Amino acid sequence: MSRLYKCAAQGVIEVMKANFFLQTVRLRARRSMLCAGLGLLSVHLPMSAAAQTVYAMSYTFTTLSGKNANGGASEGTGRARGVDPKGVAVDADGNVYVANFHNQTISRMTLAGDATILAGQPGCIGSADGQGSGARFRYPQAVALDAAGEIYVADTGNNTIRRVSPSGVVTTLAGLARRVGSADGQGSAARFNYPCGVAVDSAGNIYVAELYNSTIRKVTPAGAVTTLAGQTGVFGCADGKGGAAKFDGPISITVDAADDVYVADFFNNAIRKVTATGVVTTLAGQRTYQTGSADGKGSGAQFYHPCGLTVDSTGNVYVADTENQTIRQVTPDGTVVTLAGLAGQTGNADGAGREARFNHPFSITTDPAGNLYVADLGNAAIRKGVPAIPGRETLFTSVGR
Repeated sequence: MSRLYKCAAQGVIEVMKANFFLQTVRLRARRSMLCAGLGLLSVHLPMSAAAQTVYAMSYTFTTLSGKNANGGASEGTGRARGVDPKGVAVDADGNVYVANFHNQTISRMTLAGDATILAGQPGCIGSADGQGSGARFRYPQAVALDAAGEIYVADTGNNTIRRVSPSGVVTTLAGLARRVGSADGQGSAARFNYPCGVAVDSAGNIYVAELYNSTIRKVTPAGAVTTLAGQTGVFGCADGKGGAAKFDGPISITVDAADDVYVADFFNNAIRKVTATGVVTTLAGQRTYQTGSADGKGSGAQFYHPCGLTVDSTGNVYVADTENQTIRQVTPDGTVVTLAGLAGQTGNADGAGREARFNHPFSITTDPAGNLYVADLGNAAIRKGVPAIPGRETLFTSVGR
């Protein structure tokens, strides 16, 4: 049997396992389900009907074109065959890095639109460290960059945090492949349970959003892991310090210039803030299973299973509000506005503000110029959003389902 055939066969088996694993997560009394149709998270809950009228600066979104991460031509809309972009990051030079969930690779796209595989082998699953195509991943879901250009990966299926050098050398920073747990410790002695989000602070510390443990972990540059907030296996919605705080499915994470951490709390439909000392507060959203699309301030705003977060230099948080199919902004005082997309409307259309359409936007990042980059999972595409000319505002009016 050829090596390629073995990789493909192994990939099919692992995809089936991963999909089944996602589909059977914590049904609980609320009768929620994590689905994996295209490798995306989707929870089927009723969405409250809430009208929203917001004046906000719109963003014009386009689909990044060029060669896809497999080295072949993209489909007509920039869609790359066989690629599930779940994580996205951008460096100071405008290069875009993508974690391809089912493709088992980390790719890099240049400003010219040329994409190459930085690490991993398409369709081949594993946990091997190594150079470029010699490395292996198991459903990588998030990427983040430090000041030196090192790439950190939430290697979700392996329950590890990996580091990739700019030249594609992969090492395992923390956790042990395929070992599930919640232990703090050094390097391979630490244990994770479905790490989904990573972010890096100014000192090079890595923060991890851990979905199934419902905790926020901190990893030093040397690989020492501690638990910053939340209590392992205890799901809830409480603000507080350290273990007194509760999350319910933290799935994405970002860090601002002051090294405060922001978390997309998936089942709580809220954006949470965590200080360096582990004090957790709720920035926006209602911390409830009830979903919605209303803009507003603090608990007056609603989300529908937000999956992606990023923050700009002035402290504005941008949210990929996945099941609403929209891109939202949260100001430092917790005011939420919609920047692009239309709540409840799935599609694949470039355009400004409410004319743009997304299909489960899963992660988001921003560059120094204020442009947004979105991993549009259902469309298997990377979308770029450019802000409108300052002073020109657009009226958004939309009605939730």
